[in-house]
Amino acid sequence: MAFLAPQRRRWVIIALIFCAIVLNYFDRQIVSILKPTLKTEFHLDDRGYALLVNIFAVCYAAMYPVAGWLVDRFGARFIMLAGILAWSSACLGAGFTRAFSCFAFFRGMLGLAEPLAFPAQLRVVTIWFPGTLRATANSLSVAGSSIGAIIAPPLVAWLALTFNWHVAFIIPGALGLALALVWWLVYRDPPPEIAPQADVGAVTGQKGAFTWPELWRTRSLWGILLIRFFSDPVWYFCLFWLPGYLQEKSGLTLAQIGMVGWIPFLAADLGGVGSSAWSDRLVKRGIAPLRARKLMLTVMATCAPVCALTPHLPHPAVTLVLFGIVGAVCLSWLFTLSVVIAETFPVGNIGSVMGIAAGFGATGAIVFNTYIGRMMETLGSAQIFAVMAVLHPLAALLLWTLVRPERPKSWGVTTPEFSAR
Repeated sequence: MAFLAPQRRRWVIIALIFCAIVLNYFDRQIVSILKPTLKTEFHLDDRGYALLVNIFAVCYAAMYPVAGWLVDRFGARFIMLAGILAWSSACLGAGFTRAFSCFAFFRGMLGLAEPLAFPAQLRVVTIWFPGTLRATANSLSVAGSSIGAIIAPPLVAWLALTFNWHVAFIIPGALGLALALVWWLVYRDPPPEIAPQADVGAVTGQKGAFTWPELWRTRSLWGILLIRFFSDPVWYFCLFWLPGYLQEKSGLTLAQIGMVGWIPFLAADLGGVGSSAWSDRLVKRGIAPLRARKLMLTVMATCAPVCALTPHLPHPAVTLVLFGIVGAVCLSWLFTLSVVIAETFPVGNIGSVMGIAAGFGATGAIVFNTYIGRMMETLGSAQIFAVMAVLHPLAALLLWTLVRPERPKSWGVTTPEFSAR
């Protein structure tokens, strides 16, 4: 990497993060694609499947705040390496197991490992990229989430039908171990001539950070926590329930899921990257960065209520279209909320805020996931989609009323960019 200019090197680093997040989401998606197979293998009903999902989600939620602190304490290079090694090992372990208890253990291990990637990714974007590129760079790196979800249905279906369901876990696990080595050899923090450029584009332009007690007293932290708590469950539904819904409610086979199950995630990816680039263009036109992100997210939230139509228009093609729109809304929010954090808090706090917020998001998903498991078996799905329809509009209201730039009292003069709402 020494032969690359720093401006080029940062895009290579983004490409590596993209690949890591592809595997991160691929690994978690395997269970949802193989839901009917695993329910038969381990003798589960919908509540049993919800329990399996919640084992992952509880570990995921509990680990996220710790992951953010670890990134702020030890840096992105080491923590990203640890995450890739751990979640790849968990995927391998799930592939080799035969008992439900062991399988559930490795899903919990996956939940503990995967949160390490995202605070590390956000820190890399913040210290390597200025404000006019940050949302685009962030969306391109975390677009690996939806790309992983896009390639998972056809590849998992092919591996399971050609070999068996165990191979669908073993192959991505082995690829992750190889990627961990590449990351360790390639990544370094930016040189001095690059890092200040990124810091100038951040909220503060100053060094320093909130202490842990101070951080919890900021209004914006609570705003972001509530936003993630209410909006994240919609994306978790797309990941963990939509493939099974298409098989069990819309009548698609596993082979058909392999052919078309990726469509909503491709739409989600295009929407997430495109909306992020749009918010960067608003910044280039002179709109304050935080206000530009709020405007874009509000526009996207107005599209979310279309999911309420799903149970009333049950054709599989219509469901795919509706959740293509919903997926675009979800990833626009997930991608750009990370940038909102970077433009609201000091650089020294972004890993912790990202981790705490994502933990709250996963907690919301746990609550909602339990509700889904019960509703699917009793009252049907209409109520589930009606609730999901209002969650992003509620998040938009919270964004405008609670989130603002934050700074420690020890800082002196407020910079113009920092003051902008």
